[in-house]
Amino acid sequence: MRIRRARPEDADAIAAVHVRSWKAAFPGLLPQDYLDALRPEDRLGQWQEALSSPPWPVVLVGEEGGHVVGFVAVAPSGDPDAGDDVGEVQTVYVDPGAWGSGHGARLLEAGLAELERAGFARATLWVLHSNERARRFYERHGWAADGATKEHDWVAFTATDVRYGRALDQPSQDSAS
Repeated sequence: MRIRRARPEDADAIAAVHVRSWKAAFPGLLPQDYLDALRPEDRLGQWQEALSSPPWPVVLVGEEGGHVVGFVAVAPSGDPDAGDDVGEVQTVYVDPGAWGSGHGARLLEAGLAELERAGFARATLWVLHSNERARRFYERHGWAADGATKEHDWVAFTATDVRYGRALDQPSQDSAS
């Protein structure tokens, strides 16, 4: 997999991976009717905006054979309790067909490297509290829950997110995942 900075023309592919990932990752965790109704075109505007508003977020894509198979977006933390030295992994997703390939770990590390280059000392991310698979992934890569939670109102449902954090100079414990 080759990792590169996303371009505006990647918005369609990112939106498609985003929706396929949600449909595969969240059954039983989010309402099925909500997941069934997700369409890439519903996420397209979000990604078009993100890719046309430098400097943040920085969006990186992983591609194989010219096709986007995953992405990561990072930016300064938006949390009210975060200092200026805290960056945030806003999202990281890999196409379900590439799960278990190590692509998620490589994208996550590439996103952290972007934050570190920008001068951040720590990074945080938010994960659905009931998403044990994702939580195990982050914990394998040196992240730890810091005790903060928030309710996320998706209009169709409400979910609780848990915040994780780690130092940016901390090497991943398992970079082969």
